[in-house]
Amino acid sequence: MSSETAFGFHALQVLLKTSPERIVKLYVAKGRQDQRMQKLLATCEQRAIKPLWLERDELDKLCDGRHQGVFAELKAGRSYAEKDLYQLLEKLDGPATLLVLDGVTDPHNLGACLRTADAAGVHAVIVPKDNSASLTDVARKVASGAADTVPLIAVTNLARCLKKLQELGCWVTGTAGEASENIYQADLGGSRVIVMGAEGKGMRRLTRECCDSLVKIPMAGEVSSLNVSVATGVILFELVRQRQLA
Repeated sequence: MSSETAFGFHALQVLLKTSPERIVKLYVAKGRQDQRMQKLLATCEQRAIKPLWLERDELDKLCDGRHQGVFAELKAGRSYAEKDLYQLLEKLDGPATLLVLDGVTDPHNLGACLRTADAAGVHAVIVPKDNSASLTDVARKVASGAADTVPLIAVTNLARCLKKLQELGCWVTGTAGEASENIYQADLGGSRVIVMGAEGKGMRRLTRECCDSLVKIPMAGEVSSLNVSVATGVILFELVRQRQLA
């Protein structure tokens, strides 16, 4: 019995590549024969997965989102506990890069942050168990496959987790519009935890108190802040740039 679903070309191509054994049933829209569909069907054939053809209105009933003509029922993926985070750190050869999303409740933003995290080489994304978006179908679609490549770890007590990461040698850098140092002045070297707060509210007080430093993105225009997923990309790739120069 499947317990998860996924839809959209990017998400399903990654699943077919990395975890084809999770696919219980894969549905595709009748009549769609463009290049993207042909590529997906070729991958299905390579993985010995036989898709089921449905009329588009039948697919619409299965999926609430913009499925693009492809939808899959999945076996449950691996779930991660807090202990897995610390075990992951022990196995790393180089510096760790971790992303914390404190109070991000929009699944679109979660998915976009996961996609950016994958591109920037983030080892894990950490969220609090309460008051946080979960890995819904929408989040998976927006993540474009990154939901299956970047561990998403929900922790009961975020402040306690951050203190533990500090004990393990990580520096915790939080983001705040009123910070005195911008990301281009800050040293983002070493094992680093980047903490992003919710749009509008920012980080919670206890989370902020756990940070070793605070940074901001310099803003030249009239807009006071960026969407959290956009801001995450800006900061993570400044970290990547500094690592490459080190």
